[in-house]
Amino acid sequence: QVQLVESGGGLVQAGDSLRLTCAASGRTFSGSVMGWFRQAPGKDREFVAAINWDHGYTDYVDSVKGRFTISRDNVKNTMYLQMSRLKPEDTAVYYCAVDLNGSQYYRRPNNNDYWGQGTQVTVSS
Repeated sequence: QVQLVESGGGLVQAGDSLRLTCAASGRTFSGSVMGWFRQAPGKDREFVAAINWDHGYTDYVDSVKGRFTISRDNVKNTMYLQMSRLKPEDTAVYYCAVDLNGSQYYRRPNNNDYWGQGTQVTVSS
């Protein structure tokens, strides 16, 4: 059974940094694309960043490019999201997810097979 567990959220001020961690277990993730999504109150869940588990290729939504960095540790089966220069509009519940097939549609929430429980990130102005 695949499990994804996020940690690292919290309350910070605008301009601060925060690192989220997603601990994955239950199988090998070779061939997968693992990603971060977020959902603000009253809004749809949106794609933030993704990483190809084997090759380390990355992808970001435009609004976080240059501020967020996604990475993974294949040995520890752990994925990270380093967030810098945080803005109030980054406030949301952040989820990690995995597309086990590593398809080209990893940005679509419905295309991901497993989800973590989410971690709250709140950025005050």
